[in-house]
Amino acid sequence: MTFVPVTGAYPFARPRRLRQNGWIRDLVQEHTLLASDLIWPIFVHDRDIARDPIGSLKGIDRLSLDEAVREAKAARDLGIKALALFPHIDERKRFSDGRAALDPQGIIPLACRAIKSAVPDIGLIVDVALDPYTDHGHDGLLISDKIDNDATIEALIEQTVVQYEAGADIVAPSDMMDGRIGAIRQALEARRHKDALIMSYAAKYASAFYGPYRDAIGVKALKGDKKTYQMNSANTDEALREVALDIQEGADMVMVKPGLPYLDIVWRVADTFKVPTFAYQVSGEYAMIKAASDQGLLDHDRAVLESLTSFKRAGASGILTYFAKEVAEKLNK
Repeated sequence: MTFVPVTGAYPFARPRRLRQNGWIRDLVQEHTLLASDLIWPIFVHDRDIARDPIGSLKGIDRLSLDEAVREAKAARDLGIKALALFPHIDERKRFSDGRAALDPQGIIPLACRAIKSAVPDIGLIVDVALDPYTDHGHDGLLISDKIDNDATIEALIEQTVVQYEAGADIVAPSDMMDGRIGAIRQALEARRHKDALIMSYAAKYASAFYGPYRDAIGVKALKGDKKTYQMNSANTDEALREVALDIQEGADMVMVKPGLPYLDIVWRVADTFKVPTFAYQVSGEYAMIKAASDQGLLDHDRAVLESLTSFKRAGASGILTYFAKEVAEKLNK
């Protein structure tokens, strides 16, 4: 039975009564943004410098291991519950097969060990995909100018196991290969990693909003595009099919990426499946807000909070955002 709210007629019904001052607006507010709703993506690099500014992401740096540990401590103290780790590796270590992703002494396994040793009570989410490690910039293995789905899955399994055994709490396949969630879950179970959490990038779209991220991880040039494995931005029902498959294959939670242009997808996924649903406010969204506020076209803090609250309103359980630290600092004042 559908609930139909009963409303009166003017002048007996005056909705502005509930907006007339701050305390009543706060009292009847439907959605509240908390620091614990935020996941902070950070970039860890293998260069011998503490911090390396990312030109396309104002205020965001690639971090050394020591700096990553320092930021993990700050995040924990601010009430941020989890970090999402992404690598930037030396260009000389990038090969077509993405072999550096499988190295137990690679930058992400090292970061997991260092952070977990110093800050054991913060959650670590690791990206499972090959694009930061390949010389062609694709998430999978490029064979005869095509992404080989099944060969890629074998590499992703090994990458997952290496990262989980280094201390990651959540593995997050972002590659969009068919069947990878089930294969990864089976591999984890076979190794008795029954408590491993999988956050699937279940509805990841081939988007124009990823540009600054590719700069951040050091992808110089992408051969072709990613439209044969990432989703068509015109589709919504397809997202539900993708999410259903990943849940059946063993995902504990799912993600929609990008965020603001796909709030309708966040809402449909959360409303349909009733599983933890996350949204990624991607690099292009961050860069647009920064650029517009730098030009005085909008109020930076209000725009950031409004955009993040929209994810909660759409049904997101949490939000990956590069604004996480600065927002948490403001929420804690």
